[in-house]
Amino acid sequence: MEIYDKLVKPISEVNYLRAENVARYRLIIRYFLIEYEKIHYWLHKEDIYAMMIGIDGYQDYTLEQCQQDLQSLVDWGNLTAIQDSQKVKTVEDFKNRKYRYQLSEYSVEIERMTLRLEKLEIEGASLEPTLLERIYHALTQLDEIKQKKPSDVHGWLQYLMNDFIRLNQNYQDYIKTLNSAKAEELMKTEAFLIYKDKLISYLRTFVKAMQETGTLIALQLENIQQSDMEIIFKQATEYEMSIPRIDVELNEQEIYENFSGKWQSFYRWFIGENGFNEMDRLNNITNEIIRKITRYAQQIAEMNNRGSNRKEQYHHLANIFMKCQDINEAHCLSAYVFGVADCLHLQHIQPRLTDNIHAGVYEESPSSIQFDPHSRIVRKKTMRKPAQDYSLERKMQQIELENALEEKREKIKALIHHQVIDFQCLPVIDETTRKTLLQWLSKGLAQENKTAKTDEGIEYYINQEHAHQECLVQCLDGDFIMPAFQIVFKESMYE
Repeated sequence: MEIYDKLVKPISEVNYLRAENVARYRLIIRYFLIEYEKIHYWLHKEDIYAMMIGIDGYQDYTLEQCQQDLQSLVDWGNLTAIQDSQKVKTVEDFKNRKYRYQLSEYSVEIERMTLRLEKLEIEGASLEPTLLERIYHALTQLDEIKQKKPSDVHGWLQYLMNDFIRLNQNYQDYIKTLNSAKAEELMKTEAFLIYKDKLISYLRTFVKAMQETGTLIALQLENIQQSDMEIIFKQATEYEMSIPRIDVELNEQEIYENFSGKWQSFYRWFIGENGFNEMDRLNNITNEIIRKITRYAQQIAEMNNRGSNRKEQYHHLANIFMKCQDINEAHCLSAYVFGVADCLHLQHIQPRLTDNIHAGVYEESPSSIQFDPHSRIVRKKTMRKPAQDYSLERKMQQIELENALEEKREKIKALIHHQVIDFQCLPVIDETTRKTLLQWLSKGLAQENKTAKTDEGIEYYINQEHAHQECLVQCLDGDFIMPAFQIVFKESMYE
C-alpha cells in the first residue's frame, strides 16, 4: 500500500459531527447542503440565523451564537468564507466585514454520506433484474462504442461499472439482511406467513432473470477480445487525464490500472475462475434461502395445526371428565384414554390350543426359549459355505456391455463425415449419443489449444470457425440451441 500525506493526516472536516454543539452544527451544514443541491451556493449569516430561529427549540438562538458557529465551521474547513464587498456602503460596514459562506467539497461529500447512513435502514437493499438487462445491453454496444470519441467511451465504461457495482452491493446487502438474526427470528413467527409467498416469488423472479440474462452476459464477455478492451481503457484514461483539475495531479498508469482492475472483477463475477463464478454462488445462496423460508413456514403451519387440534381434543376430554361421578370412574376413564399406568406384558406366547376364552395362563402348555451365551469365550459355530460361482453372470454382463459399446460406436460413426462431426448437420440423436458428444466438446474447449482425446485415445480438436452462429440440436428427449461447433478428428475414427 502506498503511503502519502492525505492518507495519514487527520480530517478536521468531520469535527462538526462530534463537537460539543453538534446539534447546531449539523443543522447548519444540512441547510447548506439543501441549498447547495438547489445550486444556491453562497449564504449569508442572516440566512442561517433566520433558518435556526424558525426551528422549534431554537427561538433563543442569537446572532452572536450564529457568528461563532459559522466561524468554528470555517476553522474546521467545512465552510469557505469570502467578504461580501457588494453590500459595503460605509466605512463601518467595511470594518464589520460581512461574509458569504459556501460548503467545501469535503463537507458536501461528508454530509451526503450522513444522508445515506440515515436512509440505510429505510431504503434497504434489493435485487434488481433490470440491472442485468442494462449490463447486457451495454455490452452489446461495445463494437460501436470503441469507434467513438474518448468522452463517449468514458461515459459508457462508467455507466457499465456503476451498474455492476450497484448489482454487487445490492445483492450482498439483501442476502445479508435475509441471513441476519433479526430475519431468522421473523421467519419463526406467524406474521411471516403473510410475506412468505411474496418473498419466495421475488427471489425466484430474480434467479430466473439472473439465469437467463446472466448467461447471455457471460457469452457476450467470452466473445470480447482483450485487445478491444485495452483500446477502451486507453480512451477512457485519455479522457480522464484531459479533464482540467486544480491542485490535483493524476497518474495515467494508475487510472488505466483502475479501469482494468474493475473490468477484471466484472469478468470474474460472470465468468469466474476454475469453473465457478459469483453468479453460480448467488444462485446457490438464493436457493438455500428459499428452502429455509419454506422449511420455517412449514414448521409454523404444523405447529398451528397441531396446537389447534390438541386444544379441541383436550377441551372435549375435559368435558367428559367433568361428567364422572367419582374419582374411581375418572381413573377408569383415564386408563381408557391414556392407557393403563402399570401393565404386565407377556411375550413368547405360542399359539393357543383351545378356543376357551376363560382358560387361564396356567392352563396353557409351557414354551421354551433358547438364550445365546453372553460369555466372550463361548461363541456360536459358524457354518462355512462354499463360494458361489458368478462367472456366468459376469460373462453375461460383459457381453451386454460390449454390445452397448458397439452400438454406441456405430451411432457415433454414423455422425462422422470426412472425420468431422458438425453440430449443424446432426440428425435426431438419443440421450447417450448427446452426452458423449457434449463430453468431448467440453473436454476440448477446456484446453488452451482446443485439442483432446477420446476414451479410446483418438485425438481431435474443436473447430470454432462457425461458433458465432447458433444451431438447433434435436434429441429424443428434447431440443436445445448451441453454437455451431465442429469436432474434427486427426485420424480416422473406428476403422
